[in-house]
Amino acid sequence: MKIGIVCPYDIFRSGGVQEHVLAQADELRSRGYSVKIITPRPRKHDAEPTKNVIFVGNSANIKTPYKTSLELGITMGRSTVEELVLVENFDLIHIHEPEIPILGAQIIAKAECPIIATFHAIHPETTVTRTIEVLRIPYGKSIFTKLSELTAVSEVAASFVRQHTKKSVHIIPNGIDIHKYGTLINSYSNTILYIGRLEKRKGVQYLLQAFALLSKQFPDVELVIAGDGPQRKKLEEYIAEHEIPRVRMLGYVTEDRKLQLLSQASVFTSPAIYGESFGIVLLEAMASKVPIVAADNPGYQSVLTGRGLLSLVDVKNSDEYARRLQLLLTDQEIRNLWLAWADTYIQKFSYKKIVDAYEKLYIKAVS
Repeated sequence: MKIGIVCPYDIFRSGGVQEHVLAQADELRSRGYSVKIITPRPRKHDAEPTKNVIFVGNSANIKTPYKTSLELGITMGRSTVEELVLVENFDLIHIHEPEIPILGAQIIAKAECPIIATFHAIHPETTVTRTIEVLRIPYGKSIFTKLSELTAVSEVAASFVRQHTKKSVHIIPNGIDIHKYGTLINSYSNTILYIGRLEKRKGVQYLLQAFALLSKQFPDVELVIAGDGPQRKKLEEYIAEHEIPRVRMLGYVTEDRKLQLLSQASVFTSPAIYGESFGIVLLEAMASKVPIVAADNPGYQSVLTGRGLLSLVDVKNSDEYARRLQLLLTDQEIRNLWLAWADTYIQKFSYKKIVDAYEKLYIKAVS
């Protein structure tokens, strides 16, 4: 079977969807499928794509409701799409984020083979995003008719789909390379770790407020913040103004450095207050054998179930947030119970199992 996987984002830029698409393609190839990734040419990228990547159209930086930016495909001629569909002659096309214009919609309009769609993103409840939803509704309805099977990474991500179609939506979560993180040897070092963008929705200021309280009781605990973004300067000023001790702001870190930080962390925390449909960072920490304290948002609720509910907290309540960090940091019995649960639970997110679920839908759609 020849499969085309569509990614609307810059495939060379780190991100949950991009990592998922690359790992999905590798797993499918290991099973004997012919797989090509279809993606817009990134800005300032003049090199030719690899043999397994097809550039279609160009991309541009688009501001999102989260006050950050994404590089999305925005220009593509109809003849280019028609040529792609004709020349490649895919048996099946799998489109990630099909509701994001323009790449997915144009391929859906021209493709004759079965199409699988996966929905990842959600939007926060704001006036701006409610306006976006009004625009998404007619656009979304227009693409649903040609989709053979619909999937979403969580119940939260599926909510938009279920509002506008009666078709079934299969919940297939994001995956993770369990071996990559599971082989880390963790040397816990009284470190609380955050890895992610520094933007408003990620709630890092609430982390600083809670750590300011925790640091007064535990003078040997350190907070490490890895990541960059529009709020970095503001957060640094907040640390200086409130004289919060033992906070290291590392900025952007490489993948190798991220693995090193996870291997040294005692607790991982992610205080995102909205805009999360899933939570890849939680899986990475879980696979690295690092207990988690995370914001009680709908996306994280879909990942942290069962004993993982212990990790969810109202991050806007600084006292509660600090106490939960303290519990997962210092109570060895609780830590052991949590880690035993995570060791078993994380197995359901291996890429092998994720692709098993996709493969069943592929066979059904093609037959």
